[in-house]
This record gives sequence, structure tokens and C-alpha cells, in this order.
Amino acid sequence: MSLSSSADPGRPMRRGLLRTRHAGGHSQVTNIELFFDLVFVYAVTQLSHTLLHGLNTTGALQVLLLFLAVWWVWVFTSWVTNWLDPERPLVRLLLLALMLAGLLLSIALPEAFGARGLLFAGAYVFMQVGRTLFMLWALGDAAPANTRNFQRITVWLAISGALWLAGGWLDGQWRWRLWMAALMLEYLGPALAFPVPGLGRSSTTDWDIDGGHLAERCSQFVIIALGESVLVTGSSFADTLAQPHALLAFVSAFVGSVAMWWIYFDLGAERGSRAIRQSADPGRTARVAYTYLHLLIVAGIIVSAVADELTLRDASQRVDTIGGAVLLGGPALYLCGNAWFKKTANSTNLPLSHLIGLGLLAILASTLAHWSVASLGMATTAVLVLVALWEVCSLRSVRQALRGPATH
Repeated sequence: MSLSSSADPGRPMRRGLLRTRHAGGHSQVTNIELFFDLVFVYAVTQLSHTLLHGLNTTGALQVLLLFLAVWWVWVFTSWVTNWLDPERPLVRLLLLALMLAGLLLSIALPEAFGARGLLFAGAYVFMQVGRTLFMLWALGDAAPANTRNFQRITVWLAISGALWLAGGWLDGQWRWRLWMAALMLEYLGPALAFPVPGLGRSSTTDWDIDGGHLAERCSQFVIIALGESVLVTGSSFADTLAQPHALLAFVSAFVGSVAMWWIYFDLGAERGSRAIRQSADPGRTARVAYTYLHLLIVAGIIVSAVADELTLRDASQRVDTIGGAVLLGGPALYLCGNAWFKKTANSTNLPLSHLIGLGLLAILASTLAHWSVASLGMATTAVLVLVALWEVCSLRSVRQALRGPATH
């Protein structure tokens, strides 16, 4: 059943909160959605700085948990605005309220495992549960299957929300345990189709999404992360101009960001968008390719941004284990996420170019003792450039098939 704001006029006015679907096209991303995303520019910056200032196992695990929470609250909001019409005043007010809560969540990130744990948890739960309750009210009887789906989601998020708040109230190991349990519960929900006793479980066919819109939203989050990477590169270079290797490290970091953009946006994003628009079950494709796999892509960019700052700050130092994990881990996560995204969205094999890139990164990992920070950073950039160029050459026929009709 399609969701439409042009529902029966006898229904309550809240039905007008839903988007109108147009056959053969997809809904446009609105300005208020882009405005909402600005908060997550700040969140990504906070995460990268928190990782940079806590480069150890505990710090990395904390940032990983916080990143998974930030991604989840953003992607769930993107799913909801796939159905809601952001041009409606009530929906705009919802997004602005979520934006305010997201700002508080972002402020709390560096001290989420310290003094601001309850602020982080409270903002997160408000966004997750509040947005879902609004969606449940807005749906009403316009789409009974999806209404039942959001009833199940509400139950899951209410349980995880209690764990988040309890963890924010407590500290130490209890906070770790409760927040890990809450996060696992939320990530398992879509994979298990939100089973609830008495309400059954959802089906991806109930998730009547606009695939083109969701694909565009996830592409925009990739741009957010890449933009933060460029900002880090620029600000770090401004602080290290006097260092001998600064210019070379700066150029290498910039070229690495360009290669990352090329790997995802040259054809990957466009092919993924077309695949989900043409899918017989877009909800299933969206769950795997965009909800789960895109977090690897974004995580790779964030870790690479930290690597770029390390390269500019400590260019001449020898690579240690932690530095090597950051310098190699970012590109590895990015290539792995892109490879599985392209395989899942396009029903193909894992791209050979990405597998070769991952193999080269593994070779670099086996020779860490022989590299300085700057030289290893340039080597990882070379790997990303190789993968990008390989794709340009090997997918030339695919590019012509996708874009050829536009030239006639």
C-alpha cells in the first residue's frame, strides 16, 4: 500500500503529514532535511576529535559505540522522513525539535562516558522514541501494515530507551554494559523484523519506502563525513605550515579525500539509487545496503579524517601500532563498506578493485615497522587512487549505459 498525503478527505487532517508518491519518480530531499543534517556535521567533528584525543583501545571502543548511536538516530530519522512530508509545518517542527536534541547529543559526545552521560542518553532517547511516536500518530489508518510495524518499533525502542537512560544515570562498567545492550537491541531490531508478542513481526514489504529518496539521503551523509574530513585537513595544515613535510602530507590527505569521493560517487551511488528504485522489495535493499552497510562507509571516512590529522601533525614519526591501525583502518573500512554496498545493491560479485585495495592495505599492515606516519599516509592514498582509477577504467561500459541516454 502506498502512502499518500492525498488520502480520503474524510480522514483526520494528520493524513496530510504524509508525502505524496509519484509513479516513476522519487521524492526530493527538502531544505529542512538538509538543515537538520547540519547538526550531524558537528556530531561527526566531535567524534573524530574525541577519537584523536583518546587514541587507545578504550577510547576507540567508546567512539565506536557513540558513532553507532549517532548513525542510528540519523538513519532512523531519514527512514521516517521518507514517509512524512517535511514541507508540512508539524513535520518541520518535529525536525527542528529533533535538531535541538541532536545538538545536545553532539555537545555531550566527548564526555558521554563521563559527566554528560545522562545528557547524551536523554537526548538520544527523546529523538528515537519521540520521533517514532509522532510517526505512529501521523500514520493512523492510512497504512495499517506500516502502523503495526511502527507499533512494534515503539516497543523495541522503549525497551532500549530504558537501558540508555539507566546507563546514563549509572557510570563505570554499568554504563558500558547497559549501553552496549541497548545498542545491540536496536541494531538487531530491523534484522529480526521487530518481533513483538501479540503483534507478530514486520515484513520488508510493509516498509513501503521511496528508494530514491533514501539513497539520496545516505549519499548526503557520506558528503557530510567527507566534508568534515576536508575541514580537518585544512585546519590541521594551517597549524602545521612550518613543518617540513606539511605540504606533502596536506596534498596527500586532500587527494585521499578526492579518491574516496570518486570511489563512492562516480558510479556507486548512482547505480545503488537505480537498483533500489527498481527493486521489487526496496525495504529489504534499504535495510541491508543503506541502513547497515553505509555505516562502514561513514566510519571509514571518520577514521581516515583522524589519520589525516595524524599525518599532518606527526609526519616524521615512526608508525606505532595504534597509529598504523588508524592510518590503515580508515581506508580498509571504507573499501570494505563500498565493496559490500555495491555487491548488495547491484547483485554482483565483490568488486575486484576493492579486493585488490584491501589486499594492498594488508601488505602495508605487515610492514608497519618500516614506515613513517607521512609515508604510510601517502601509501594508503596511493591505494585509494589505484582503486578509483581501476573503477574508472573497468566500468567504462557501465558508465556509458547509465549516462548515455542523457546525451541524446
